[in-house]
Amino acid sequence: MGFSCSQTPATYDALLQMEYLDMVVNETLRLFPIAARIERVCKKDVEIKGVFIPKGVVVFIPINALQRDPKYWPEPEEFHPERFSKKNKDNIDPYLYMPFGTGPRNCIGMRFALMNMKLALVKILQNFSFKPCKETQIPVKLSRKGLLQPEKPIVLKVESRDGIISGA
Repeated sequence: MGFSCSQTPATYDALLQMEYLDMVVNETLRLFPIAARIERVCKKDVEIKGVFIPKGVVVFIPINALQRDPKYWPEPEEFHPERFSKKNKDNIDPYLYMPFGTGPRNCIGMRFALMNMKLALVKILQNFSFKPCKETQIPVKLSRKGLLQPEKPIVLKVESRDGIISGA
């Protein structure tokens, strides 16, 4: 099912109704979080499950590893947006899926970022189709440097839908 250029503009309310788009964005962020890890400074001495963490120690939270752990995610390397369906979403532990962090220090721009990702996807998909070509690396191999990124540029064939480009 594709998008049509003659569809109603992507308003805030319309984007909120796009449940499958929300599932796709969430599953994409599970597989490809912007930051592979976050860090926090321990504010007081604490013991968690028998492990003592002294005040002042920097604790790294491996988001990428948690979000791909087969103990918590069946077929963790597979793209399954249905993991984030209304039926399943409430069963996801917020400390196992945290592309924007979690708790009182989560990303202040999370809602803004999610809405902009969805708006960009809708506008792009209303106007273009993307297809693999001979230069497309399948599967994409990720770089081990800093932020999550592909080893090589992602090359796709882009086709205009109906030869018409709609306004923003």
